[in-house]
Amino acid sequence: MSKVYPLTGIRVLDLTRILAGPLCTQYLGDLGAEIIKIENPKGGDDTRAWGPPFLGTESAYYLGINRNKKSICLDIKTKEGFQILKNLIKKSDVVIDNFKPGFWDKIGLSDNWFNKNVKNVIRTSISGYGIKGPQGGLPGYDFLMQAESGLMKITGEINSEPMKLGVAIVDIVTGLNAVISVLSGLLLNKKIKNKNILTEVNLYNSGIFLLANVASNTLVSNKDAERYGNGHPNIVPYNLFKSKNGELAISVGNDNQFKVFSKLLKKPEWSTDKRFAKNSDRIKNRVLIEQLINEELSKKNRSYWYNLFLKNNIPSAIVRGVKEALKHPQTQDNDMTVKLNKKNMKTLETLNSPIQINNQRGLTNPIYPPNLGEDTKKILNKVLGLKVSDINKLKSLNVIK
Repeated sequence: MSKVYPLTGIRVLDLTRILAGPLCTQYLGDLGAEIIKIENPKGGDDTRAWGPPFLGTESAYYLGINRNKKSICLDIKTKEGFQILKNLIKKSDVVIDNFKPGFWDKIGLSDNWFNKNVKNVIRTSISGYGIKGPQGGLPGYDFLMQAESGLMKITGEINSEPMKLGVAIVDIVTGLNAVISVLSGLLLNKKIKNKNILTEVNLYNSGIFLLANVASNTLVSNKDAERYGNGHPNIVPYNLFKSKNGELAISVGNDNQFKVFSKLLKKPEWSTDKRFAKNSDRIKNRVLIEQLINEELSKKNRSYWYNLFLKNNIPSAIVRGVKEALKHPQTQDNDMTVKLNKKNMKTLETLNSPIQINNQRGLTNPIYPPNLGEDTKKILNKVLGLKVSDINKLKSLNVIK
């Protein structure tokens, strides 16, 4: 008997590429859904070529967000390919795209078509700006969204230029928002029978959403947010500090913690100093107290301080490189990387699902990301019931690859 997962039996038609959409569908695949990824015959998903590094012929970028999927290479601009697309939609529970708004109407698959031809389908649209506002309908890119949303303006050193995050954070959160919208749609589908459900997420709204407490500060105070480097606008000390041989991230969240922290640095007088006793005082004098802390921490190695703070419940962390973090026992013991194997392919180590269900992350036997069009014939035969002769004819017409 095959194992049952939360989304076992759910078929997702994936018409997305790049990051937000593929990340969403990979997540759904980790939860047990069948993912059918439709790719164009001219190279497929753009990220297949986004390297180096490459593993075999595929980029590490593509391989990191496309496991547990089947790939069908289909030219939907042809009459035959368009008909296959419509037939696959009718056989799916979820349809996800990241086309520009208006695409479905443009190709003749309007809301009316969906309502007349399919029932109980969750449609999820991922776009740059959505359809409203002066930029509605425009394409979106993570880098630009970090700039427009205000995220870039609050990231970076105080006196330096605005800086993007080291990962495409807006794309990633948009992908996660899309997962939430799909799961919500599936739940709603059980309450509203025989009706399609349309969900929409976009990069711009996700970027604004990411402002979180910084947005709240601005809305309440009516003052623009400032840039604090690695510091925190509302907590001090909360920053990166240098030890004798490396950096430490330290977060002292309240006045009692600061009292303990001061004693550990053999500076108990700080906790009674009017400039530092309360968090509001430390915020006013953040430059001075952070300078004093750095002076003390520079006297010993980072491991000494880290172990001391850990023992005394002072939140701190050693600043690690990505390679070090991925190989760290905390990462490995939590199975946050997984190795995928496939015949005639090199073993792929990639990030695992961050959620755990019944003591397991993702599928028992996760599927290696597909080669371009690898599953075309199988999908056309098993899902749509096409005969070998029909499939060969489609191939001769360059409808499939």
